[in-house]
Amino acid sequence: MEAKNQYLHTLITNMGGYHLVGRKEKTRILDEYCRVTSQDRKHVIRKIKSGSYVFTMRKERGEEKRTRKSYYDGNVAAHLIKLWGIFDRPCGQRMKEQIARELDRLCRFGELFVSSELIAKLKKISAREIDNTLKTHKEKEHLTQKYGKKIHPLLYRKISVKISSQQNRKRVGNIQVDLVEHCGQSAHGAYVYTLSTTDLATSWWEGGAVLTKSMQGICTKLDESRNRYPFSWNGFHTDNDSAFINGHLYRYAKNEHLEFTRSRPYEKNDNFLVEQKNGRVVRRSVGYLRYDTHRECFILNELYELTGLYQNFFQPVMKLKEKKRIGSKIVRKFEKPKTPYQRVLGSRNMSKEAKRKLRAMYATLNPAELKRQIDKKRDELCQAYKRKGNQSPVVENMQKKLTPSVTFSYCRTTVASVT
Repeated sequence: MEAKNQYLHTLITNMGGYHLVGRKEKTRILDEYCRVTSQDRKHVIRKIKSGSYVFTMRKERGEEKRTRKSYYDGNVAAHLIKLWGIFDRPCGQRMKEQIARELDRLCRFGELFVSSELIAKLKKISAREIDNTLKTHKEKEHLTQKYGKKIHPLLYRKISVKISSQQNRKRVGNIQVDLVEHCGQSAHGAYVYTLSTTDLATSWWEGGAVLTKSMQGICTKLDESRNRYPFSWNGFHTDNDSAFINGHLYRYAKNEHLEFTRSRPYEKNDNFLVEQKNGRVVRRSVGYLRYDTHRECFILNELYELTGLYQNFFQPVMKLKEKKRIGSKIVRKFEKPKTPYQRVLGSRNMSKEAKRKLRAMYATLNPAELKRQIDKKRDELCQAYKRKGNQSPVVENMQKKLTPSVTFSYCRTTVASVT
């Protein structure tokens, strides 16, 4: 680079200066230099206009570039950093006004000990100079926060992380757990959550509604869901929500002799099956409206009991058997569709007595009657929502044109599209 800069300087000097000659001479300089050095023509033009090749040569010869002496020294910068912290990190424009108004007060209270000369400099400094002076300090503070040692609670280290491929999908009793929020378009205040649980091997699903994420409510719903499963749990897998990663649930798992694992942060695929159930079962059944009353929570719990029976005994599930890439296409092969009930009966980990009870329960169930009861509960939930008085005008006007039997399904679709 030094030789290239010297060569360019020689060419320009021999031609009498780049900016003093005509267009043809400038073209000859650029053609000759680009032919010899193979540098881009536009880059050379920018280098000549900025004079960087001359500054580089001065630096290589040991000559320092003349710089303007700074009026605001390190003492000013140190006091600016202190004032910036006192005034809660304002921008330069706001800080200039605060310094002009409050500097004498801070000196009177003994917060700052500065000379009259320094006070004059601090009051004279411009907003742009404040930002430029604090720029280095802001960068250091940002890097400290970004790359500083992250202190994780000991609980995160006790609960092991499992990715989707490490979870046993063949043995019944390995449960994935997740929370579904029913906050509508606003997360303000308390509202209902759905605790969704599903088994990896059989796709058996159970759910329950709880008002707020209280630890007592979460543990109670987990107990209720466990009791409705036809088999015992070996462990459960959650995401990193604070509703799960806490001392209460950790002690619950330890006392019940359950394996407690968690997903990687921001990786929903580690909890893939329950995420599918959240959309296929929960959102499809109750939509995206805001439920925040005890009445709605009660109806949801009744609805989930019926939905669990309907999904587990009469809704077949296609499980992925094989996936491979052929050229640019991904070919997937699925197993024969089976209901979770059929998969439980085909499991070798189930006792004959448990299977006998399941068959007896299956014999008493009428899918058509279950579907009618589910639709009735949906209508009750929709009516409870409308009685609260916070129904959106768009949804309310649309619902007037519909029959009661399809009101709730249209209500869900409309609000989902608006959201």
